Amino acid sequence: MKRIIILVIAIGMVVIWVMAQAVESPNGVALWEQITIENPYSHWSQFPDHTGMQKGQAPHGPLHIVYVNLVGLKKGWPKPDGTVIVKENYTADKTLAAVTVMYKVKGYNPEAGDWYWVKYAPDGLVQKEGKPDGCINCHSVQAEHDFIMVSSH
Repeated sequence: MKRIIILVIAIGMVVIWVMAQAVESPNGVALWEQITIENPYSHWSQFPDHTGMQKGQAPHGPLHIVYVNLVGLKKGWPKPDGTVIVKENYTADKTLAAVTVMYKVKGYNPEAGDWYWVKYAPDGLVQKEGKPDGCINCHSVQAEHDFIMVSSH
């Protein structure tokens, strides 16, 4: 009986450690695979109040298209954990310049709504990831809307 209790405690500690590692370090490369191969974001919906190609502004570029996974379509704030928002950033001539992503990970970044940010080159190369000051500082003007700039949904 004593061995079983020790085994259960040990397994519990391993599970807690694994979960803590996932929260501490989401991975841009793994996220790219998830949103382009496993569950392609191009098949996702868009916010009802922000559909199609829209005018944008720096640093994202003059045009963009925003996709959101099913979890993130829940109306209101804060968005649920697991929300992923993908913004395709285009030049004025409609050339894809970058893909920027906000991924809601419980406990990852409480000061900034638990968002993990990633900027990808069009080919998926990670250019920035994690808690970039530029992303957080800009998006913090919409902290009351869970740091989301493009939608009131």
